[in-house]
Amino acid sequence: MASLLRTASLARPSISRSIARPAPRIFTSTILQRNYASAERSFFPDEPEAPVVKTPIPGPKSTKVIERLSKVFDTRSLNMVAEYPKSIGNYIADPDGNVLLDVYAQIASIPVGYNNPSLLLAAQSPEMTSAIINRPALGNFPQHDWADILETGILKVAPKGLNQVFTGQSGSDANELAYKAAFMWKRQQERGGAGVDFSEQEISSAMNNNSPGAPGLSILSFRKAFHGRLFGSLSTTRSKPIHKLDIPAFDWPQAPFPACKYPLDQYAEENQAEEQRCLAETERLIKEWHNPPAAIIVEPIQSEGGDNHASPNFFRGLREITRKHNVLFIVDEVQTGVGATGKFWAHEHWGLQDPPDMVTFSKKAQTAGYYFGNNELKPNKPYRQFNTWMGDPARALLFRAIIEEIERHDLVRNTAVTGQYLYEGLENLAERYPKEIANLRGKGQGTFIAWDSPRRDEVLKLAKGHGINIGGSGEMAVRLRPMLIFQKHHADLLLEKLEKIFKS
Repeated sequence: MASLLRTASLARPSISRSIARPAPRIFTSTILQRNYASAERSFFPDEPEAPVVKTPIPGPKSTKVIERLSKVFDTRSLNMVAEYPKSIGNYIADPDGNVLLDVYAQIASIPVGYNNPSLLLAAQSPEMTSAIINRPALGNFPQHDWADILETGILKVAPKGLNQVFTGQSGSDANELAYKAAFMWKRQQERGGAGVDFSEQEISSAMNNNSPGAPGLSILSFRKAFHGRLFGSLSTTRSKPIHKLDIPAFDWPQAPFPACKYPLDQYAEENQAEEQRCLAETERLIKEWHNPPAAIIVEPIQSEGGDNHASPNFFRGLREITRKHNVLFIVDEVQTGVGATGKFWAHEHWGLQDPPDMVTFSKKAQTAGYYFGNNELKPNKPYRQFNTWMGDPARALLFRAIIEEIERHDLVRNTAVTGQYLYEGLENLAERYPKEIANLRGKGQGTFIAWDSPRRDEVLKLAKGHGINIGGSGEMAVRLRPMLIFQKHHADLLLEKLEKIFKS
């Protein structure tokens, strides 16, 4: 940590001058010889050269931590115990001295590395201190510089055409807030506009959860989608039964998401037919569902549901359908946003004629909310879209520092370049070990890469023993979610370790 703080003291004026590693790391595998170019410079010169595995995971110290923690906290979903002060860059450490290359990154939530020096500086700033100890109820008591914080951070990277934001607490919260905005927008239209007041019947029936005050509207989502675990977002989540069992749900429709074949370009004709089938069913549901959808919500890549991809034509088709039927188009960029796919926002890959109505975000942004551009999406009265915090200035300041770090190092481009390099390496592995890597996908999508494995859970477990922290999605997918500072020499390490796992 001392070396990190020393680096941090120089971060603002000079961190863009990345320091060269002492020597490039080149390994020879049985599939190919890879030399990632001796000129590559590390964004984290103090990173380990390679993973270190001293004990089984969990080791004895971690086991004691787990035993103690389990008495006061649910540890049944525990992946590993981390020691964050000793973690750095792309590497996560545990109490037993194990240091793993982390290509899961807190479920895609760490953008620019553990203990990033620039973020350490931002955390020590007077404005961050004030935001933490004087956390404002933003709807009632916004701080004097809240507009400046938004304009120089969250709104600086707003998707094209969306110039406003409503901030929230988490990805689930962001989606639920977007749903509320959609419902209020739809009923405002049906009522005759923002200037038309509520009827006495609407007011009284709302208090009894009855129509017309509590209208029979819905949000349409897609099979295998994941949009969160709060009540409204959970009704649109369709990825795993364990998320939904025993929880009352809204009577909302789900459309089929294309079951495409991979690589997408090699099965273009078949995938086009499948996408057209799904678009037709989506339109039918919008027209016929007994609780009419006010909006549809879709992930650019279905993440938790198995890393399912579709072509830009599918998403352009969805946009056309929503315009045709006066339904809002919400894009859930909670996991895909902030550079992960080689674009700042994944929906930039689609080439839309007009932007989505709302784009939700969280994870790598370290804050949450939804972007919008249409003033009609603002409720017609105060306190309708409201809670105590309405976001968190401290986290908004952190996102601003993350944006600055992304710009300083051109990290979105880095992700695109490294992703292409990694994908090519995985293609080679897939040719060599076709039973280990099936349906490789994510070409041209930065490092947002996945494949299906018949022994997925075993692979994830073996990876830790080889010094790699990696995750899964759906029933059999191995998903890669490295940080934006993941580079070619990290890709070489990952490919080397994967080959050892496949040989075992």
